[in-house]
Amino acid sequence: MDSRLIECGKIINTHGIKGEVKIEPWADSPGFLLRFKSFYINGTEHKVISSRVHQKFVIARLSGIDSINDAEKYKNKIIYALRSEAALEEGQYFLSDLIGFDAFSADNGTALGKVTDIISLPAGDVCVIRGEREILVPIREEFIKERSMDEKRITVRLLEGM
Repeated sequence: MDSRLIECGKIINTHGIKGEVKIEPWADSPGFLLRFKSFYINGTEHKVISSRVHQKFVIARLSGIDSINDAEKYKNKIIYALRSEAALEEGQYFLSDLIGFDAFSADNGTALGKVTDIISLPAGDVCVIRGEREILVPIREEFIKERSMDEKRITVRLLEGM
């Protein structure tokens, strides 16, 4: 994947008959997606003609998608946006940026392995750490105790049995 792009959602359905798409945002707030000028689908740029929040989704009209028939072809497609347009606030980061980080135990500093994936589950996002064994750690303050973007490392608190 192009490192200039970030995954930011998935087209889950059409909306209306004029080619609008309904996007499930992969962000803290659906409004986050409103800042982007273009989305990339299958490597092709689609300029955002209009977008608005509707409940917990984003309804968008994208260039090159002009009818409900066009929009149908994009159902279940992942959308990407330019990382440079994201403008994160101080202390914010993309979950995908954690992939490749070294993970250590908060209790004793032991190396646990590397973050290899982020899984989105109904109860929240989970960090997959692979070392001697695979460990799943919820991405919550109670478990991710420290993170250093510069050093590419996280420190996690494990519960007994994790």
